[in-house]
Amino acid sequence: MAYEVLARKWRPQQFADVVGQDHVTQTLQNAIKASRIAHAYLFVGPRGTGKTSMARLFAKALNCKTGPTTTPCDQCDSCREITAGTSMDVQEIDGASNNGVEQVRELRDNVKFAPAHGKYKIYIIDEVHMLSAGAFNALLKTLEEPPAHVKFFFATTEAHKVLATIVSRCQRFDLRRIPTALIIERLNLIAREEKITLDADAALAIARGAEGGLRDAESALDQLIAFRGNKIAEADVLAVFGLVSRQNLEQLSTAILKGEVSEIIRIIAELDSAGKDMQRLVLELLDHFRMLLITLCAPDSATTLDVIATQLESLKKQAELATPDRLMRIAEVLSQAEDRMRYSLSRRTLVETSLIRCARATTVSVEELLKRLESVRQAFAGGAPALSPAAPARMEPAREAPAAYGPKSVPAPAAPAPAPAAVKPAPSPVAAKPVAAPAPKGDELAALTAGWRDQIIERVRRIVALAGGVLLDARPLAVQGDHVVIGFDPEFARSLERMKVPNYHNALKTVLSAFLKRPVNVDFKLIEPGGDVDMPADHTLEKASGARAPGSPKTRQEWQKDPVVRSTLEFFNGSIVDVRE
Repeated sequence: MAYEVLARKWRPQQFADVVGQDHVTQTLQNAIKASRIAHAYLFVGPRGTGKTSMARLFAKALNCKTGPTTTPCDQCDSCREITAGTSMDVQEIDGASNNGVEQVRELRDNVKFAPAHGKYKIYIIDEVHMLSAGAFNALLKTLEEPPAHVKFFFATTEAHKVLATIVSRCQRFDLRRIPTALIIERLNLIAREEKITLDADAALAIARGAEGGLRDAESALDQLIAFRGNKIAEADVLAVFGLVSRQNLEQLSTAILKGEVSEIIRIIAELDSAGKDMQRLVLELLDHFRMLLITLCAPDSATTLDVIATQLESLKKQAELATPDRLMRIAEVLSQAEDRMRYSLSRRTLVETSLIRCARATTVSVEELLKRLESVRQAFAGGAPALSPAAPARMEPAREAPAAYGPKSVPAPAAPAPAPAAVKPAPSPVAAKPVAAPAPKGDELAALTAGWRDQIIERVRRIVALAGGVLLDARPLAVQGDHVVIGFDPEFARSLERMKVPNYHNALKTVLSAFLKRPVNVDFKLIEPGGDVDMPADHTLEKASGARAPGSPKTRQEWQKDPVVRSTLEFFNGSIVDVRE
């Protein structure tokens, strides 16, 4: 007798033999018991999950001599013929090679004839998505209203390619990828029956490589039996299929989390010399760090991961070495490496550089940054230096209140500055200020300066919303008769030009006239460094010597001289883009 491969020999012959598809088998059995058998079924799922086997088993259950029944006898002529694929009443059609209109027309002409022996005439069309649009359309009417003795069973791996008009005429069943534990259990059963010694790690490696397809796992086991005989170890599986062992994955991920670059390079060199697939290695690492992230962030959901008990314990131990932010950063780097892998000339180089980036990846949460900035502010407020010259430059993500905040340090002043006599508390930006009455004419500039943001700009914003934002870059310089001079620093020259737009200009003019209770015109000027602005003597703007008008906001240059701001900019290697108070 000719040899029969394991995938065919161990094809399910009863509903109870189907692995990992209980939601489908239960529905079909209930339909048989309730005599609610539809005329068309569509089985969808990844390769090797049992779509065609389910269709054959269902056909056998319907045409069995004792049927329709949920337990075919496997002894009658109908059952034996369906199992052997020689039944005249159950026709299996390959959708890839019979995808034209002519084949569908022939099928449509044969539908009218009654079955030869069984109760139903059943058509099983595999890879139905390969049918052409014309073939689908030719099948529509027959599929919607077939004769009572005809049933259609469709199977496909790509349901999105099947016309919606076809899907709507079928009962659809989505078969799932089979969990690793169930594949291992099935492989161990086959190994016992076939008198094969299969190591636990070898079964796990085969199940990992199958990626949820039981047929792939059975075919791999068949190949390994031909390679090694009756005793199969994990090393045999890894050598034949180029997989990476679970121990290697755990060692590599631990080295990444600990930042051991030399260990990473050593492991990658060993795997590359053993001929391992670098792209598959990246994918398995990505899946490993995904499981680590779930274990760390959702411990209650870790039991739902498709892993065995020993793997779960290892994941829990590794999770103690990482933080969620770092794991997400590592996953991001690995995803980028996988995308670039297909275009890379040296996959090993790409993998090594990517894993080194993962090992050196440090992340700091927003809360941690705010905490550090607050410590800087408190240090300066208390007169103590915030940065130590001898502090290390590197920032570690897991430390609380580090001693250093960046590669550069700010030396402590030689002598503490004298404390001011009184510190006026800063106004709250949320609290609404009452509108003050206009000041006497001699104090008009001071009144404009004091109410510039909360009264003048807010009133202009109500008239022209965008004009209020532009005026944030300006400040009043002088009041000369019926002219009010508004100044812009040279870096805001573009804002000055925007204020010359008629509706912007008129809005500001209207608000200033109402505020001063007399008609005024508005002039705009650029404030040249060290230059004077022509204005009355009692309201002369101080030169760029450090003093400014009372109540006016600090300029960008003044903020840059502030020690706290300066140290923060040095720490983040940043710059001041805009000033808002």
